[in-house]
Amino acid sequence: MRVISGKYKGRVLDGFNINGTRPTMDRVKESMFAMIQNNLKDKIVLDLFAGSGSLGIEALSNGAKICYFVDNNKIAIDTIKKNTIGIDNKVIIKKDCFEALKSFDIKFDVILLDPPYHDNLMSKVLDKIKEYDLLNENGIIVCEIEEVFETDYQIIKEKKYGSKKVIILK
Repeated sequence: MRVISGKYKGRVLDGFNINGTRPTMDRVKESMFAMIQNNLKDKIVLDLFAGSGSLGIEALSNGAKICYFVDNNKIAIDTIKKNTIGIDNKVIIKKDCFEALKSFDIKFDVILLDPPYHDNLMSKVLDKIKEYDLLNENGIIVCEIEEVFETDYQIIKEKKYGSKKVIILK
């Protein structure tokens, strides 16, 4: 696993074997970031369900101002810390996704959501983001999913990769 573009391009990342996670394939990540590259410069990013931190690091590599990495798995948090050595514009939080969402007193420009598949968390998380008003007016939510979910957010882009989909919401 590696950073595919930007300032940290080529950086090797640990974490492909964290129990309960599955890394985003390079071709999916590349396409995902091509879809949102104009939404990253100087933006505040949340990488919820961060796992290895791969998505958030990619956002930072492509010009994000700061990234908040959230995961409730200690091994994932340790991996994010290792993968972000030398990267200063980060906040790493070990909390359950719902606790973390409730605790924020800021709004995000980009929210990256790659929850565990088969836990059917996407709709619940999207509802909490809306309830706590965590997305800036022109912000986007990037979802990597397998399951079908319902949302009040507007779908602005959607792309399928085998059984996975990347959906950009506004």
